[in-house]
Amino acid sequence: MGNVRRTVLEALALACLPASLRAAPTRADGRPDGSSAALSGVGMPYDAFDALPVRELKVPDGILRIAVASDLPAAQHAVIDRWALRSAQAIADFYGRFPVPLTRLLFISAAGGRINGTTWSYRGPAIRIPLGLSVTPAAMLDSWVLMHEMAHLALPSLADAQLWLEEGTATYVESVARVRIGQATPASLWAGFVQGMPHGLPQPGDEGLDHTQTWGRTYWGGALFCLLADIAIRETTGDRHGLPQALRGVLAAGGSIEQRWTVEHLLSIADAATGTSVLASLYAQMKDAPVQIDLPALWAKLGVLPRSAGVGLDDGAPLAAIRRAITG
Repeated sequence: MGNVRRTVLEALALACLPASLRAAPTRADGRPDGSSAALSGVGMPYDAFDALPVRELKVPDGILRIAVASDLPAAQHAVIDRWALRSAQAIADFYGRFPVPLTRLLFISAAGGRINGTTWSYRGPAIRIPLGLSVTPAAMLDSWVLMHEMAHLALPSLADAQLWLEEGTATYVESVARVRIGQATPASLWAGFVQGMPHGLPQPGDEGLDHTQTWGRTYWGGALFCLLADIAIRETTGDRHGLPQALRGVLAAGGSIEQRWTVEHLLSIADAATGTSVLASLYAQMKDAPVQIDLPALWAKLGVLPRSAGVGLDDGAPLAAIRRAITG
């Protein structure tokens, strides 16, 4: 979905461009060009953003500073604030607060019917959302994309080898957060996991999560890691803690997107927050080897019953209580 965050090397490459190429796009009269075409280049157009008209929305422990391209359709423009506030509230609910004090949000138009997003931090947390011209306001309000990008704000930038942990965490967090605020049902979450998690399983030639950067392993392999960790933490602690507490511990230690950490440091902080070694142990197992997970057996233990349309939920299953706790 184009959610990959900018690396330090990319930021340095951008900084090495001539000033004329890094300057905010301008019109013939010298004023900033607020069109989507002028705002959709390779990097986040920080200079252009800061020259555009903006409005600010308050969220728990944070501010969203919003700018909208001049050619965004009025119907889409009209629901941006609701979408942004709902998404921010979901992320704040999951983490106990919004991850960073100030976030730039830039909305631009794009061809087609998709919503995409990218998050940067090399000049402060910033998210750019290209909205397909045929996307309806209702589809915007129901979309997971902005929550996914906001989830990135709560995790430090890692080495390229651990991109799967960045994207997998965002995928898992936004899925669970949607349920916790009532935007999705538990059944729809588990149906999505039943459909999506097989994409995260190792395929022939796989060399472990740190060495296999396919789409499936990056997004769904990372999300599967998070699910396994959430279950294991809850089993180990008698459901006193789960992955949310581990990730809150990272954020409390200053581990937002504005920091760059090693994966070992991140996992040690996260494990300390739950009093376990689950994350470090799971990472040691999966980073260099293609660990196969028996998903049908996992679904059965959780009481998730795949059907031709959606899933059923069995509250008599061995891990049904943990399944319910995951979605709050």
